[in-house]
Amino acid sequence: MPVLPGALSAREIRALLGTDEPLVLNIGANIGQTCIEIFEAMPRATIFAFEPDPRAIARFHRNVSHPRLKLVECAVGAENGSALFHQSSGGEHLPDYPEGWDQSGSIRRPRSHLKFYPWVRFEKEIAVPILTLDTWAEQNGIGAVDLIWADVQGAEGDLIRGAPRTLSQTRFFYTEYSNIEMYEGQITLSELKEKLAGFSLIRRYSMDVLFANDALAD
Repeated sequence: MPVLPGALSAREIRALLGTDEPLVLNIGANIGQTCIEIFEAMPRATIFAFEPDPRAIARFHRNVSHPRLKLVECAVGAENGSALFHQSSGGEHLPDYPEGWDQSGSIRRPRSHLKFYPWVRFEKEIAVPILTLDTWAEQNGIGAVDLIWADVQGAEGDLIRGAPRTLSQTRFFYTEYSNIEMYEGQITLSELKEKLAGFSLIRRYSMDVLFANDALAD
């Protein structure tokens, strides 16, 4: 499969889903960038966004507000309870991050990330609430999902382990990936495909991949 340039756009998502009112789970929402893009393309979408970093949460609330948006302030993984979150920092030289870079934090300890992005620091660890996606979906009466958009910084395997029931009802799964162990225990693209046995890989970008649920294909 050829590696496509760029990344999946919100307008492409609209065409892919074939609806103006999708249910989207944005896992690892950071400060709401993806939510804004989706609402611009599909104002009637319903989005549940998940973010555990208190700094990003504060910026999220300042950046985006929509009646069909709910921010869930927790990490998503393979367990319920509390998890150690490795906050990213550095990047004070960047104009949009005077308080430090908050886009690389993870429940997984950084590994090769330290080598490839030495300006990103991980100086602080905090406890954050964590839920499996299946637990959250059951608690909130969530059934069919049109799209999961995940950016969980190396915790892709954790997300999948905690979401077999939710994934079985999800049409498309879009996630960041790496074949380099940027975070300890991060799975490769090959392992990602194995864990998503009921899905087909339909698009590959340099850092992201899009899967379609075979059982829910149109």
